[in-house]
Amino acid sequence: MKYKIISIADSEKFIKESKPMILDCRDMKDYRAGHLADALHVHEGLKDSLVKRGDKQRSLLIYCYYGHASEHLAEFFGDFGFKDVYSLEGGYSSWKEKHQAA
Repeated sequence: MKYKIISIADSEKFIKESKPMILDCRDMKDYRAGHLADALHVHEGLKDSLVKRGDKQRSLLIYCYYGHASEHLAEFFGDFGFKDVYSLEGGYSSWKEKHQAA
């Protein structure tokens, strides 16, 4: 597998320590309604730009609604040579649930 699945708890530490590029692959409406701090909305232009000119050594943290689509995108970036790619387990819904309970 060319990517790793990361839990919500581990991702919080990972974000603080590693400063990954965070990619939100949900639709624009949901991205605008709320997203992780510093997350970029993934669209075809951004995907193409990252594949062609992105820093393949920089860590990527990718999430979607529930953690399934982000796995496909994480595999996509892994196939293009990105070395440190993570898919957020449970996606944004799990992230939001944990942070609303806190």
